[in-house]
Amino acid sequence: MDTSARHVVGIDYGTLSGRAVVVRVSDGAELASAVHEYEHAVVDEVLPGTGEKLPPEWALQVPADYVNVLKTAVPEAVAAAGIDPQSVIGVGIDFTACTLVPVIEDGTPLCELDAYRDRKHAYVKLWKHHAAQPQADRITALASGRGETWLPRYGGLISSEWQLAKGLQLFEEDRELYDAMWRYVEAADWIVWQLGGSYGKNACTAGYKGNLQDDAYPDADFLNALAPGFDSYVSSKLAGDVVQLGAVAGHLTERAAEWTGLPVGIPVAAGNVDAHVSNPAAKAVEPGQLVAIMGTSTCHIVSDSSLHVVPGMCGVVDGGVIAGMYGYEAGQSGVGDIFAWFTKNCVPASYQDAAKAAGQSLHEYLTALASQQVVGEHGLVALDWWSGNRSVLVNHELSGVILGLDLGTKPEDIYRALLESTAFGTRVIVEAFVSSGVPINEFIVVGGLKKNQLMMQIYADVLRLPLSLATSEQGPALGSAIHAAVAAGAYPDVPTASASMGSREYAAYTPDETRAATYDKLFAEYVAIHDYFGRGANDVMRRLKALRREVLA
Repeated sequence: MDTSARHVVGIDYGTLSGRAVVVRVSDGAELASAVHEYEHAVVDEVLPGTGEKLPPEWALQVPADYVNVLKTAVPEAVAAAGIDPQSVIGVGIDFTACTLVPVIEDGTPLCELDAYRDRKHAYVKLWKHHAAQPQADRITALASGRGETWLPRYGGLISSEWQLAKGLQLFEEDRELYDAMWRYVEAADWIVWQLGGSYGKNACTAGYKGNLQDDAYPDADFLNALAPGFDSYVSSKLAGDVVQLGAVAGHLTERAAEWTGLPVGIPVAAGNVDAHVSNPAAKAVEPGQLVAIMGTSTCHIVSDSSLHVVPGMCGVVDGGVIAGMYGYEAGQSGVGDIFAWFTKNCVPASYQDAAKAAGQSLHEYLTALASQQVVGEHGLVALDWWSGNRSVLVNHELSGVILGLDLGTKPEDIYRALLESTAFGTRVIVEAFVSSGVPINEFIVVGGLKKNQLMMQIYADVLRLPLSLATSEQGPALGSAIHAAVAAGAYPDVPTASASMGSREYAAYTPDETRAATYDKLFAEYVAIHDYFGRGANDVMRRLKALRREVLA
């Protein structure tokens, strides 16, 4: 048993599970980890316990699943690490965002109250709950028409995923629940509250997902113009002190110590977003280092010393990633989800049998086949909008396209085209940054998709950038552990902690000129259909979504 070193625990809350990692403070060594799968996963078809069918674009979760991560994954990870629990000096967490929990004053979620457990708005709204798109459109239109100064900080468009749109949907669709709710709490702040005993709003989610800029939210006059009576949303439902990243948000309560097996009273760091917290884990704390946290979706995070207006970004926040710099966020709503959809629904049994015979997953088998192709051989180009477009169009009414299909098209052709589509979507984001004055010199990948060598090479070729890999397999959890170490006083600030505890493999993939030149041609075709369907030339995707809602109503 390691009895001399100090340790921290980082807890990463993802879309389907939560992971706890035990990290040594001195060098960032990850000693052990444990995962707890959410019992209810993503609630997007029927409401738990009632069987009520949910409308399209809904995505809910059950908050008890989050607490069970603390009760199971944390003690399992500590036991597997073989350390004395008393050597743990701090805890940090990150969460998917914007994920909102409606609660009463003691922190109890509305869905846990008998009076509301059969009401869909009483549950957690997961980040990919996109049913508030009509509200988001109205928010954007009103802010644009009034010249609201905070709108350019979000690329001129407000997402249906964020606090304002989700709150307005709740206000308009279930006023009784809205009035009964004490606070609409980011899940990151809710779980910190459960650990540390006090409620505060972390600076990252408040800035990126809550429209908090220069210490001010959209004002009451604007909110009332959206909907009469909504003017108190910020002052009541989003009220609370802002806690800066790396600061102490609370101290482990006796109840949380019983759940986790960790010492009572140790610091609990301010919560963070799973994407943003990954930059320190990959030693990406300087300008020009763009980190892509690639999983079911992708978030792109980069810092710069100057403030720029970047069209279609998810946000730019002073100190949103690293103190003293502006943190920029962009993203793609669907990446790994797209590949999972394809393998689940579009691959014949013969391919599944062949993959099994080869001892490979279906993804590995399709990747091996696709790797044999030269760039452009399949004759396809696809749009990566299966879950809408987060950046740069910020429109979740958009949907997927595959162009060039014929009777000779094979599954591996489509699979490769989908991989390429996500790289093209990323290039749109990179070019938006660069053209707006934010330099991008290095592309750093965090997350499980970095294991797909074909995909990584495609990205390097499409982007014409050196592609580096975060060494850690648990980037967000390690990032949370780094913030825990700072909150515990082991390091003076996040960059210093990152230098000791973070790591990355620089330029693991570099662009090939021949392939990159062909990808330039394919990217031009991608941009043509991107703009045709996404910038108003043809609104068919929105009309199809509207028709779907109409017939399912």
